[in-house]
Formats: sequence, C-alpha cells, structure tokens
Amino acid sequence: MEFILSPNIAYLVLVLGLVFSIMAIFTPGTGFFEVGALFALILAGYAIYNLPFNWWAAGILVLGIFPFIIAVRRSGRMIYLVISILALVIGSVFLFPGDRWWKPAVNPLLAIIVSLITAGYFWIAVQKTLEAERKRPAHDLEKLIGKTGEAKTDIHAEGTVQVESELWSAFSQEVIPKGSLVRIKNRNGFILEVEPLPSAPE
Repeated sequence: MEFILSPNIAYLVLVLGLVFSIMAIFTPGTGFFEVGALFALILAGYAIYNLPFNWWAAGILVLGIFPFIIAVRRSGRMIYLVISILALVIGSVFLFPGDRWWKPAVNPLLAIIVSLITAGYFWIAVQKTLEAERKRPAHDLEKLIGKTGEAKTDIHAEGTVQVESELWSAFSQEVIPKGSLVRIKNRNGFILEVEPLPSAPE
C-alpha cells in the first residue's frame, strides 16, 4: 500500500474515484463503475488519512464545479469554463502540500493534463446529454395509438405488425391471425399492443 502514499498517485486515484462515482450516477446498474468508484475512493481515503492534506484546495475543487455548470447552461459563457479549469488546476496542484507551504506535492504538469482531460470529457458528455434532451424524437410514438395496421405474422404473445410503411413488434391479449387488420391499443416502449378490428357486417 506504500505506492498509494505518493501524492501524484493519490491524486490520480482520487480523480479516478470521483469520475467513476459520477459515471455510476449517470449509468447505474452496470456494476463496473460502482465497484471501481468504491475501490478507488477507499484507496484515496487511505492516502488522505496518511498524507498531509490541504482542505482549502479541496474546497477550491468543489467551488470549480459551479462555473462549469454556468458554462454548460449558458451559451457564450466560455469564460466560466476557463475559470472552472483554473480552479481544477490550482486545487489539484495544492491538494497535497510539499515540504514548504508554498511548494505543491502534486506535479503541476500532471495536474494541468488531468484537469484538462477531465473537464473536456465532462464538457462533451454534458453537451451530448443536453442535445439529446432538446432533440425531438424522429417518431412521436404516442401518435401510433389508435392507428390501424396489418398483422404480418400471427400475433399473440408476440408477432409483427405493419403500420403505414414500418414494421413493429407487437403482442395481443388474443390470437390475431396473419393478414388481419388491427388497431394499436397501447405501447410498451417500442412494442405495440394491438387488438383485432371488428369484422365489417356483411
């Protein structure tokens, strides 16, 4: 465990643990990020306990999150992103004190590279997430309900139905023979619940 008591290694493990923690929040259930975050944070906690630690530098790291959020939410606010990266670099460099109060234990070049990579990664990830939220779906699936289609296979527990020019997976509470006309009753994700159209009176 002595290797973790190097300030540079401890810093990298702490950043890795925080990144894995954030990834675990946004992609829950994989298990990989949860286990990785737990393992990395335990090692980082061990290092923080056994090494001198500047809590004010950790405070700067936390405060650097707020200008990052402003930069993401407001277009044309890149100055806030610069401030956030500067806070990350300063907080990272002085996270562990050196043998003199003004001398950092974390390599400044390492802190700059890690801060830029981390900020850049989360900038791209957040931008992609916001774009996905703003983008209208290519198909308004709610409009499918009430439409009619044709059973392309026998439909019961599963089957296929054609609505307009597209094929969809479908199921029904009763057996519907292939070739029958159906009405879209409901949907479960991309699977349509259908019912047979009543036969026209002769």
